[in-house]
Amino acid sequence: MLIARQKKQENIAEYLLYMWQVEDIIRACGGDIDLIRQRIIDGYQGLSPEIRQEMTDWYDNLCEMMRIEGVMEKGHLQINKNVIIELTDLHQRLLKSTREPFYGAAFFKALPHIVELRARSGNAEAGEIETCFNALYGILLLRLQKKAVSSDTEKAVQAITQFLALLSEKYKQERAGELEL
Repeated sequence: MLIARQKKQENIAEYLLYMWQVEDIIRACGGDIDLIRQRIIDGYQGLSPEIRQEMTDWYDNLCEMMRIEGVMEKGHLQINKNVIIELTDLHQRLLKSTREPFYGAAFFKALPHIVELRARSGNAEAGEIETCFNALYGILLLRLQKKAVSSDTEKAVQAITQFLALLSEKYKQERAGELEL
């Protein structure tokens, strides 16, 4: 919860990947708050009882939201889908803006990789931004499992990472009222 709050303020892309990881952690624990407390929250040393309770409430609320929204097995919470929607909207506005040529260049550098990844995934309905996040999350999971990643995939990930880093920076600027399109 503390990490999520910080990431949301600093880097929206890292926040979303973190939240997808939290969803998977909740699934791994079967949405059982006692198991989450035991396996996750209790692992943090030196927390005040207030912070520990705040974390427990946060995870418990996420568990309840996942149950209500029917994403306990797979899928993403609406709050996380909303981030994709916001980023997609910003992405479209940035592409149309004549004030953001570097953004367009970063996107078009990543676009061939995005198209290829979308075709490989079989999820033709996913937009460019969602495809980017799916790719980065997949790589994150592979690395956590210590599985090899091909050099072509590494190139794709690098282009996508650079593109999403720029989109995240533009999102932060927009939130601060500093972005003029």
